[in-house]
Amino acid sequence: MDLSDGLGALLDERIRFVAIANPKHAPYGRAAEQALRSIGLYARVQPKLVLGENINQTLQLVQTGNADMGVVARSLAIAPAIKATGRYFLIPQYLHRPIRQAAGVVSRSPHPDVARSLLAFLSGSTGRTIMRRYGFTLPGESL
Repeated sequence: MDLSDGLGALLDERIRFVAIANPKHAPYGRAAEQALRSIGLYARVQPKLVLGENINQTLQLVQTGNADMGVVARSLAIAPAIKATGRYFLIPQYLHRPIRQAAGVVSRSPHPDVARSLLAFLSGSTGRTIMRRYGFTLPGESL
């Protein structure tokens, strides 16, 4: 892999700390670790890693200056308030296993019909368009 694509920046000696979500329990952290391992950078970057408990805390580590760079969800990176403060690079999907997310209706929901309506909306063409706009890749699609 050509490391001039953004991942190579992790090796820059000016980058002291790289935030990722904790791979032990956070799906985005697992994907970050898988991507780094798949291109042979994990061992070299591991001493720089700082772990967030989740993807939001990982972003906070970068925002507060406690990390120089971070691997966060695309949906967070493209949020207007975040996008305006830095730059981002998409890690190719083939470098990690898919991050599977799901939605469902909780059996004790006080409003199951509303929840089902939301799921139907999200599964429809308008909902899928909105989800793509906010950085999500949907089942049957790719970047």
